[in-house]
Amino acid sequence: MKPRYLRPALNLPQIFLYRDPVDFRKQAHGLAVLIEQELGHNPFSGALYVFTNRHRNKIKCVMWYCGR
Repeated sequence: MKPRYLRPALNLPQIFLYRDPVDFRKQAHGLAVLIEQELGHNPFSGALYVFTNRHRNKIKCVMWYCGR
C-alpha cells in the first residue's frame, strides 16, 4: 500500500495533531511548553501543531516561522 501524507508537498511544514483535549485558555507560550514537554519537539522548528478542545468542535494551531 502506498503511504499517505498530510502534506501534499515536502516544502510545506510538518503537521502534528495533539490528540488529547487541551484547555483553550492556554495561549501560544503555554502550548509551546506542552509541545516541548509532552511531545519532545522544538516548537520553533517551523512545524504546525494542531490542538482540539474537549468537545472536539474547535481547533487551535501553533506555528512559529522564522523567515531567513
